[in-house]
Formats: sequence, structure tokens, C-alpha cells
Amino acid sequence: MLPKAEQKELNYPQMGRTRIIASEPSGAGAWPEGFTHVDQQIRVGSGDETFAALCEGIMTFQIQRRAGLRVSAPPRAVPGAPVVSGFGVANLRLPIPCKVVWALEPTVLVRTDGEEITLAGFGYGTLPGHPALGEEAFIAMKLSDGGVYFRILAFSKPAGFIFKLGAPVTKLTQRGVSKSYLQAARALAGQF
Repeated sequence: MLPKAEQKELNYPQMGRTRIIASEPSGAGAWPEGFTHVDQQIRVGSGDETFAALCEGIMTFQIQRRAGLRVSAPPRAVPGAPVVSGFGVANLRLPIPCKVVWALEPTVLVRTDGEEITLAGFGYGTLPGHPALGEEAFIAMKLSDGGVYFRILAFSKPAGFIFKLGAPVTKLTQRGVSKSYLQAARALAGQF
């Protein structure tokens, strides 16, 4: 989590919540109230090489780039790093400002269900100027059987009245971008 001084720039409550949800099998009860959420997971392969490739792609913002977003960010996801994605067509792009609120290099964890997993990934939160309030996370997970999974976690709500009017379009766009993230994860894992 970010220090309190840095949290003031973020425009939503419960910073780092996706990190808590990421480490559990269901995340039940952990989602912030009043926000819609996304929890999508796909298997992208198995083994250490697949996991390492997916981790590197996540931590270097290749998931976003391969999903068609222009990304201005440092070389690697670290807490406090600013990230501005450009969403749109050609030079007509809406800047979407975020800040990395948590980052996890490959770490072995034991979930409450007793399963040992290896997790890596990061979550970023919205900053003023973003059309939504919330957080999104990109996670690589290797289970004890060697299976490698990519998981997207997000919670959000419109940032204001104008964005609330466009919520149906925003939800449709989020679904499309999430689908692109899943395709990017498969490509990074060598499925394409």
C-alpha cells in the first residue's frame, strides 16, 4: 500500500483492495460496496517458463500494450509509479491516469484454503482525470499442480455525473479491453 500522503492523489477508497482479493480463491466479501467489479481468470499454460513469461509481461506493462493501449510508465511496475494509458484510435486518445498502488514480484503464499500458490502482479488505482474511480489488478498465478493462470481484478464506478451518463458505453469498453487483456496474456504465455 502507498503512504497516506500519496493516497491523497488517488480518487477512490480502499487502496490496495485488489491485492487482498488476489491472494484468496474467491475474494468473497472483500469487494468495496457501491462499486461494480470484475474477476476474470483463465488458464494460460503450465510450468515455470510460462509463469516467468507471464510475470514479466505483466510487470513491464506488456499486457496493456498488447491489448492496444498506449502506455506511458516506468520500465517496471513498482508502488507509486505513475501510469498513463491512452485509449482511443490513432492520435485521438483519452489519457487515463493511474498510479501503481501495489506490486508483487513472484512470491509463494498459502491461501486460507491451504493451497500453496505463487503470485506476481500489480494493481493500479485511478487518479483525478480518470473517467472512473477504482482499482484494477493484473495477476500471474501458479498453482501447486503447475497450472499457470492470468487473473484480472477490478472495481470501479463512474467518476462523476458526466461519466455516469456514459456508464453503458464505459462498461462495454471495459469488457472489450478485458477481453484484449486475456488475449494478451495468452500470447505472452506462448499460446498464440
